[in-house]
Amino acid sequence: MILDPMIITYGAIAIVVILIGWIIRLEIKIHRLLLGKNARSLEDSIVEAHNKLMHLDAFERDSIAYFKNVEARLKRSIQAIETVRFNPFKGTGEGGNQSFSTTLVDEHGDGVILSSLYSRDRVSIFSKPLEKFQSEYELTEEEQRVVDEAKKNLHY
Repeated sequence: MILDPMIITYGAIAIVVILIGWIIRLEIKIHRLLLGKNARSLEDSIVEAHNKLMHLDAFERDSIAYFKNVEARLKRSIQAIETVRFNPFKGTGEGGNQSFSTTLVDEHGDGVILSSLYSRDRVSIFSKPLEKFQSEYELTEEEQRVVDEAKKNLHY
């Protein structure tokens, strides 16, 4: 099969026209990309974007460190407060429901129980330390109830 030189010529012309069209299309796309900018200002834009990204990374690291610090401080702060009022003299009429027990604990159950016993002639106040919702001192029924309520209402 012999190829006609005219077919080869028309094929080569068609390929050249297609390549010229492709080059023109690429030039138009590059012109749109650089519209109003030159290569130097494009480089400046890239450098500026890179600098902003570095500042954003530094801000992220600082924010993470700050939030870890806040989280550590919150774990040591009071997370639950419970109070119960009661009458320690049941039936004698003295004191009414003026006596109370209050617990103040952090999320680990460390804190204090404050209790007050009220009677007409005096008020007594007691304090008992708590570690992991337990005290080395014996707890009254009311004190144990406020510790249990604080533990139950503590949100992790």
